[in-house]
Amino acid sequence: MAHYYIVLAEDHREFRRLLRQEIELGEDLEIIGEAEDGKELLELLEEVKPDLVILDISMPGLGGMEAAQLIKKKHPNVKILFLTMHKKKAYVQQARLLGAAGYVLKEEMDQSLLPAICQIRAGKTYISPIVDNCPPGHLE
Repeated sequence: MAHYYIVLAEDHREFRRLLRQEIELGEDLEIIGEAEDGKELLELLEEVKPDLVILDISMPGLGGMEAAQLIKKKHPNVKILFLTMHKKKAYVQQARLLGAAGYVLKEEMDQSLLPAICQIRAGKTYISPIVDNCPPGHLE
């Protein structure tokens, strides 16, 4: 199977290191860049061409939602997977409206990150089971 190229956008260096370790467990997954905020991510995307961007919502400066909107305009073939702590239904809905291919909560990264990447790679979408299983109104 061909390599699947990924860029990480997360403002916490230690969390990016953990992400890298988790992703490197997957077959043919290769991290080709990292960014600490949305502005740095957009600059990086001028140099590298990933299949997938794993994007945090809460980053300093240009946040994840704003960055996703700009990515979809300029790089429409790049898939976006939000990896976040935000459970609010409004965030999930906004991510879907922006065309995100996935939404995973950081608290369940160990169980959901690789399956999410696999589904997205197969052309499907992935929403965290915690989000999917919460009745409306129960999302924080």
